[in-house]
Amino acid sequence: MEKLYYSIGEVAGILDERASAVRYWSDYFEKFLKLGRNAKGNRKYTAEDIETLKQIKFLMREQGTTLEGAQKRLAEDRKAVESRVKALSTLKEIREQLEEIRKSL
Repeated sequence: MEKLYYSIGEVAGILDERASAVRYWSDYFEKFLKLGRNAKGNRKYTAEDIETLKQIKFLMREQGTTLEGAQKRLAEDRKAVESRVKALSTLKEIREQLEEIRKSL
């Protein structure tokens, strides 16, 4: 079962990024995220927030886009970015499965 909220450490682990990068992206791209905070003031991330952060990571790390460029791309054509991220994720999963099959042979 999927959790309702994730901590910044969990999100950093999911994205394979440093928590400081996730924190910075959360502040810079706040209009695309619906972050909540707990009683202690810590950020709470939803599954939707994680998907948005995956898109941001794709634009920043894979495409080499600047912060401003990534923000512009998300604002203008978010569906295209989302579909590319999902396609790459699916291809990575398929590759992992094929590597497991090859090891078992």
